[in-house]
Amino acid sequence: MKKIYLVFIALIMLITAACSSTASNEDEISDVEVVSEVEGTVRVSLAGWQLESGIDPITGVENMGLNEFIKKEFEPRYPNIKLEVYQVPWENAQAKQTAMLKSGDVDVLYTGGAFASQWQQQGLLRGLDDLMENDSTFDPSIYLEGVWENSYSTKSYDKSVHFGIPAILGRRIIMYDKQLFDEWGVDYLSENPSPEEVLEKAKAMTGKNPKTGEQNYGIWWDGKALNASSFVALSHAFGASGGEGTLNDLKNIKWKLNSPEMGKIFGWLEEAVKYAPPGILNTQGNENFGLEKNNIAIHLDASGASTMGEVKASGNKELLERYESTLNLGPNGEGWVAVDPFVMAKDTKNEEASWEVLKFLTGPITQEWNYVNFKNTPTLVDASFVEEEDKYMKTAMEIAQISKSTLLDEANPFFGSEIVPAINGFISKAHNGDAPDIQSYLDDLQSRAEKWSANQ
Repeated sequence: MKKIYLVFIALIMLITAACSSTASNEDEISDVEVVSEVEGTVRVSLAGWQLESGIDPITGVENMGLNEFIKKEFEPRYPNIKLEVYQVPWENAQAKQTAMLKSGDVDVLYTGGAFASQWQQQGLLRGLDDLMENDSTFDPSIYLEGVWENSYSTKSYDKSVHFGIPAILGRRIIMYDKQLFDEWGVDYLSENPSPEEVLEKAKAMTGKNPKTGEQNYGIWWDGKALNASSFVALSHAFGASGGEGTLNDLKNIKWKLNSPEMGKIFGWLEEAVKYAPPGILNTQGNENFGLEKNNIAIHLDASGASTMGEVKASGNKELLERYESTLNLGPNGEGWVAVDPFVMAKDTKNEEASWEVLKFLTGPITQEWNYVNFKNTPTLVDASFVEEEDKYMKTAMEIAQISKSTLLDEANPFFGSEIVPAINGFISKAHNGDAPDIQSYLDDLQSRAEKWSANQ
């Protein structure tokens, strides 16, 4: 009798647990309504995204990977769309994704902005304007205007075609170490510092720290950057457009690479390099910036990621007070803004389903997941999910709202192939005390640009 009683109790517990589990699962998805009954399989290629859930090595916090996120948030909303997801490492993303586009093996892609603009020029991507116009649920005003209207990563060179939707921003802000400023007795940077202010204060804080006796450097920027982002910010500040024309008519660009304004940028670089550590020539020397043991006063085109990571890992919020951010060097705080979009293949197998997927992966739900789990910068006007203490990301979004693309952009083939190497080569020579004559250097660059355009 006792044995029968125990079996009966066990059955009751199993039934109760099963009911409880079912109720719990229903509660989890009870607020998720079906968005679309569209059917189909969509092949998605993602550059660099983390598919599996895991532990962040810096913060120790568990991150929800894409696969779990899709199961939780996408599948209940789009029950009839099957996703085939392919993760591609950033190191060879351009080559692999280009091959997928040409072979017709992909429908939707997340990629680098420069790659996307090149594919659009090559006719590999589908324009999205008609899809947006015919979809009353799509609202472009949710995206930062500066990014939506001005980025070559999402709009054609003549700005007539939208081929991508912005998903993630790169952060390019100015940061400075208030502790070093205090130790040197230098006033903090203004909210929108000019190149002259930055240079003056960098000079004042280069040398032996008067309080600690340690070697300090006034400034750091990436002197080997493939996008020359600090140079682009300086071009905004000095009013150097690089020329007149558009990237959809390369033959008729009127280059202005040897203008007085360009000369001022190179003159600034020649002076600023005196106050930077040797590591800038190899994207090194800033490893401790944003942390406790730092020896650099001002960091151009910083992200704040190391500081926020350390705060999350240690709980030491004093770093947030120590490291401040400002807008970039343009007259209104403009700088270079990296934009990575989602795009659609021209030969997509299922256009309707692909559009639904593209909207979801660039929308608020996905952008919030991307921020909460991986601290990627959103492209949304309303990003209320960004933590109040994450001031660096807020500054980056403010810069993105006002910045515009010019001819001095990674989307410009001549910029990447000739201008950037010329900039980085000049920085290297200047750092070694062998800076070439600026006007002659720029005259040669101008001549090469004119010949290049003539051959287009």
